[in-house]
Amino acid sequence: MSAPALNPRSNADLEWNLDKLQSRQKAREFVLHFESRLCIYSDSVEQLYTNYTINFPSRDNAPLVILPNPYAFHDTYSSINSEAVRDTGLFIIPGETIGKRGLHIVQRSRKTNALSPAIPFRNALRKILSSQASDDPFLPVLVKGDLREFDSTTPCLHLHRIRLNQLERISSFQRNSVKRAINENLYNLYRNSADIQLS
Repeated sequence: MSAPALNPRSNADLEWNLDKLQSRQKAREFVLHFESRLCIYSDSVEQLYTNYTINFPSRDNAPLVILPNPYAFHDTYSSINSEAVRDTGLFIIPGETIGKRGLHIVQRSRKTNALSPAIPFRNALRKILSSQASDDPFLPVLVKGDLREFDSTTPCLHLHRIRLNQLERISSFQRNSVKRAINENLYNLYRNSADIQLS
């Protein structure tokens, strides 16, 4: 069931500390490409935010703040149990990190820490969108801590996913609504992915 967006001060999951990042400015520029295009999940209140802005307070070392749209409470989904949100090991990275151009997706092995061959981001999105008719669609989301550095200077985004068939406290109608909202954002990201310019 949808619920009004929370004040971020009451939800620490919406404040992302960037102190551990070597290049805060690069991280800021990178994550803004995905604003309201990748949904945000808060474990502490078990809510999913599909419509939000990313804000950077002016004071030094201030955290990044996610602000759900207060005028679109229907874009916030409640009772999203944390057991349904899983780590994927997938990372969105700038291609320059691996000697390529544009965005790419790689997967890091949990056992060996080795990386899979990189897939162009747009191709990966096309594959994800084409598989969403299954009973276990791939529905990527971001959680606090997913904005990281791939190496000492290059930001990246780790992806979690919502397992739709493990959302135990909402109706099938609400599960379909969650799936539709995530897919609409993904499609918007796919349409605009070719225009994302990395500095």
